[in-house]
Amino acid sequence: MEPIASPSGEPPAGGRRADALRNRQTLLDAAAEVFVASGVDAPIREIAARAGVGTGTVYRHFPTRADLVVAVYRHQVEACAEAGPSLLASTGSPFAALRRWIDLFVDFLVTKHGLAGALQSDSGGFAALHEYFLDRLLPVCTQLLDAAAAAGEIRPGTEAYELMRGVGNLCIGHDGDPRYDPRRLVDLLLRGLAHPA
Repeated sequence: MEPIASPSGEPPAGGRRADALRNRQTLLDAAAEVFVASGVDAPIREIAARAGVGTGTVYRHFPTRADLVVAVYRHQVEACAEAGPSLLASTGSPFAALRRWIDLFVDFLVTKHGLAGALQSDSGGFAALHEYFLDRLLPVCTQLLDAAAAAGEIRPGTEAYELMRGVGNLCIGHDGDPRYDPRRLVDLLLRGLAHPA
């Protein structure tokens, strides 16, 4: 249903806000994809093209590249945080949910690695984002680990911070080495968590 136009012919303010929010989400998704494929220094026009908008729309939402980088980082953290409970509710077993969440976490880390480099010049801002990352994702990982341990699918006692840090360390070597597949090593790590049948 189309929003009813005002006498001036413009859609109501609520309709504009909804469109702006959709544009912002589309831009963040497009920027994350482009950052993974081409790095955080990719041309803004590439991000705009991926999102199906003009470059002016990108700059209207994100006046500087740093604004865009921070927004993508936060957007990716939120998507990863929201996925945990959803996977736990919809997946056949807690360990399967944990595995799928770790896959999403690895996707995030691939993006985050480049984002972190771009943000290092603002160490205070980066430290705040890292705290935000931990505050949002540690409880989700803990919930998944606790559920898998309670179901007897993994050995109890694995700390979320240790697992996330271990996965992160395995992802570091991915840049520029086509022979290195962090996902294979992450899979081996997760197999090591599994309770022997």
